[in-house]
Amino acid sequence: MRESSLKMMTPNDKKKELKIRRAKSRDAARLADLSGQLGYPTTAAQMRERLRGIKPAFQHAVFVAESASDGVIGWLHVSKEPLLEVDLRAEVNGLVVADGQRSLGAGARLLATAEEWARKHGCKNMSVRSNVIRDRAHRFYERHGYEHYKTQKSFRKPL
Repeated sequence: MRESSLKMMTPNDKKKELKIRRAKSRDAARLADLSGQLGYPTTAAQMRERLRGIKPAFQHAVFVAESASDGVIGWLHVSKEPLLEVDLRAEVNGLVVADGQRSLGAGARLLATAEEWARKHGCKNMSVRSNVIRDRAHRFYERHGYEHYKTQKSFRKPL
């Protein structure tokens, strides 16, 4: 009897096939889906418009994690922040990996790519804000060398 040519992919196989690249306009629908998983529902058209605004901005980058078998499974938006009160820093504005794809290395690869981008752009520190209810995300950042240094309230005003 012939052995089946189908085999289950292990987490290590998925890590090997993962590619990190810049987001493109054609990724908008998938980025919108993932944004909804993060708790920020949006449409593909809205996401495409946001990408259009971010793409030419030298101080921003959007990276995606793409799997050969599953397509885009995560995204990270990073920006450079020139501030008066501290040295140039970068901030992770958003990071999401698809349900069912978490803890397989995509988030870590996206974060490492963003950190390298920040270094190349002269940033001295990287910061991230995470909702107080996202315990799993907090542990992820701590495992990657981030330390909790401040608790604050966020305010907004519609314009």
